[in-house]
Parts: sequence; structure tokens; C-alpha cells
Amino acid sequence: MSVSDQLGEQKEVSLDSGVIRYRERGSGEPIVFVHGLLVNGDLWRKVVPLLAKDFRCITPDWPLGSHEQPMRADADLSPPALARLIADFTSAAGAEGATLVGNDTGGGLSQIAIANHPERFGRLVLTPCDAYENFPPKAFRFLVWLARLPGGITALIQPLRVRALRNTPLAFGWLAKHGIDDEASDSYVRPLLSNRAVRRDAVKVLRGIKPEYTEDAATRLSRFERPVMIAWSREKAFFPWSHAERLANEFPNSRLEEITDSYAFVPEDQPRRLAELIAGFAREPATSAAGA
Repeated sequence: MSVSDQLGEQKEVSLDSGVIRYRERGSGEPIVFVHGLLVNGDLWRKVVPLLAKDFRCITPDWPLGSHEQPMRADADLSPPALARLIADFTSAAGAEGATLVGNDTGGGLSQIAIANHPERFGRLVLTPCDAYENFPPKAFRFLVWLARLPGGITALIQPLRVRALRNTPLAFGWLAKHGIDDEASDSYVRPLLSNRAVRRDAVKVLRGIKPEYTEDAATRLSRFERPVMIAWSREKAFFPWSHAERLANEFPNSRLEEITDSYAFVPEDQPRRLAELIAGFAREPATSAAGA
């Protein structure tokens, strides 16, 4: 089964910043997935089939560098604008009240979305992701620096043409413990390699990433009283366990779960465990901390 078949029917919505393509599979309570930089919705290809029998799984390709459909040339792709894009997309897709599931950069953006647009979402799941001062993590701050140099990102990505390099520390090796298959890694790197407008979008995003946005969001996370699950790995601590504990303490209605034998890309490394956690969490009564 191809990646597209795993994630379901392709659809799109037109928003102020441009067209967001997404895939949808299943029916029931909606779940909206948010991937991080330089990957796309294929990150969730192993998780969605495990959830689609009970839930409406909505998997967008966000404009973070591996999207096939570029945004408008004048689109604002700063972190607050991307958070608003997540909120507006959720409404446009008829999924208000969805469970929002974020990973990596997408988890940082999900925090900003929850802080700025809490009324749009019913639940939040954060897997290893940016938070607080770690936006981006120290190990990846060179990407922000390169994005400020003319041609910097273009030069950086050229080695990714070689499939054998993609599961090394030069690319995704520090993020996915058990590797990424060629079909998925092709989908991650192809748009950036082949489309100048996608590279333009990626550069905009990278230039806008600053800790002030996640630190500001953190001051308002406690206002989100709906259920929250932090599902985190301790390995390769680009996203430290202490942040998982701190995030769990920020929210008044939260739980913390550890995922073992995984790096940051838990949808790649431990999809069954993650799907089990999401399914159990999403089935629980959606009471607030105050019992509302």
C-alpha cells in the first residue's frame, strides 16, 4: 500500500495564505496532525491506519519545506501566522473541537495555536517537540543561520539527493532511531529539491523561528483546561524529558506518558504505541479541569 493510500483521500482547502493539501481517512471524532520542519504528512503514515477505524484522521502537508503546493508569495509564515493557519485550517476542514497532535516543530506550533486559539481545539497531544527556549533546538540552530544566507538552504539540501545519506546524522538519523523508508524520505526531500517556491517558504519559516514565540505561548498554556497528553521519548534529548515534565505541569488537565525505543520521530519509531495512546486518550470523557 502506498503512502497516499495509508493516509486516505487527498483534499485541499484554500486559506488566506494559500492552499493547504491534506489527506483524510476514517470517520468519527476528528484528529488533526501537525508535523515539523522538512517533513510532511507522510510522517503519520504508520499511525493513521491504526486510528482510522475509529477516528476521522486529517493529515495536512503544512508549509514547512516538504509541501508540494507552495504558499502565496506574500504569505506570512511566522510562527504566530502558522499557528493561525492551523486554527483556520481546522475550521475550514469542519474539524473544530479536534484533537491536535504535534511533533517536532509542529508541536511548538501546536502550543502557539492552543495558546492563541484555544476555542478551536478539544484536546492536545504533544510528542517530542520544541518548547520554551528550545525553538529551534540547539543542534538545529545552524538551519536558521543558513536560512539567512543567500543560497544557504539550497546548498544544504543537495546531499539529500543521495538516499543512503538520509538516515545518517547528516539528515534524519538523529530523529528516527529505526530509519525512514525510501518512499517517505523521497516525499520529504523532493519538494525542497525541485521547487524554488517551496524553498522560499522554508526559508521564511526558518527565519521566523525564535524562542520568544514558544516562551510567550507557555505563559498561557495553563488557560487550556481541556485534556492534554504529553507522549515523550527520553532518547536523543534534542527535546529534553524535563520539558515533557514541565509541559505536563503547565496544563491543568494533563497526563505524561513515556515512549521507549524511539527518538523524536515517535510516529516513525513507535507508531503502534503512539496510536494506542492517542486512541485511549481521545476516547476518554472530555471534561475540563474544572469538571465542565
